[in-house]
Amino acid sequence: MSRPPRTLVVRLDGAGDVLLAGPAVRAVAAGSAATTLLCGPRGAAAGRLLPGVDEVLVYDAPWVSISPPAVRRSTVNELVERLAARRFERALVFASHGQSPLPAALLLKMSGVPWVAADCEHWPGSLLQLRHRRAERRHEVEAALDLAGAAGFPVPPGDDGALAVTGHEAAGELTGPGPYLVVHPGGRVADRSWTPARAERAVAALADAGHRVVVTGGPDERALTRRVAGRRALDLGGATGLPRLAGVLAGAGALVSGATGPAHLAAAVRTPVVCLLPPCLGADRLLPYRVPHLRLGDAAAESLDAIGEAELLGAVDALIGQGAAPGRALTS
Repeated sequence: MSRPPRTLVVRLDGAGDVLLAGPAVRAVAAGSAATTLLCGPRGAAAGRLLPGVDEVLVYDAPWVSISPPAVRRSTVNELVERLAARRFERALVFASHGQSPLPAALLLKMSGVPWVAADCEHWPGSLLQLRHRRAERRHEVEAALDLAGAAGFPVPPGDDGALAVTGHEAAGELTGPGPYLVVHPGGRVADRSWTPARAERAVAALADAGHRVVVTGGPDERALTRRVAGRRALDLGGATGLPRLAGVLAGAGALVSGATGPAHLAAAVRTPVVCLLPPCLGADRLLPYRVPHLRLGDAAAESLDAIGEAELLGAVDALIGQGAAPGRALTS
């Protein structure tokens, strides 16, 4: 095209997934006249923090959401009309490995978008003008960058391709002075979280080792964070939206969490991460990107509660004391 296009980027998952698309979004924005992000309700706050995004539209896709809404003609028609009114010239659909982009592509074509690109294993018919094949075992960030590059949006000069956010809020009045660690005990996936009792013991062990601990969580996790923090840590459960949580994480020595949203937000503000993530098929695609991180979790263990205090303290000391090389991942 002789002039930069108006481009729509689609990433319909949660906050962590939207953050992982950030470098690709910046690449798209660098080659576009305007860039709009279409995301799910759980990813909207993260989308508003991404550099390069001019507008965020929200759609709760029934083929993506963990608690999917019913399919209603009125909701679909409303989305199609909103997209059609913006007259997008190009669209890129980013989706997790194993997730089909075709339902979203169908809605985009119904909205009049003439050119749509996506990674796709299945025959797309006329839904895609660029059917890109995702490389095996590619990290989510790199897979998105690959698609953007194939669509004509290379990484712009001077961009390091790492995660980034803009507009995060200072949090010193919440955390107080002095170094601290953040423990985020909650999460949508039970297999990636400690039980409350185990998280409580972890916070106590960190405090006993001399660390000041800040416990974070969403508004619906206040009871959990209150229990986990106890008298040994500062409880910020429900006290931070995503911009303020980014500020809390930016000031931390490290984050301990099994939730991908906080982990990728920490990566976006260059904070090291102790990942509670047992090795499993595809886990490497979701690790914090280009920040020091250590993964704890044993595939043979029944749950993450099996992670010992020595493992946890050793991982924290390795990250904030000795420092791990960016992108290094060690599995205990």
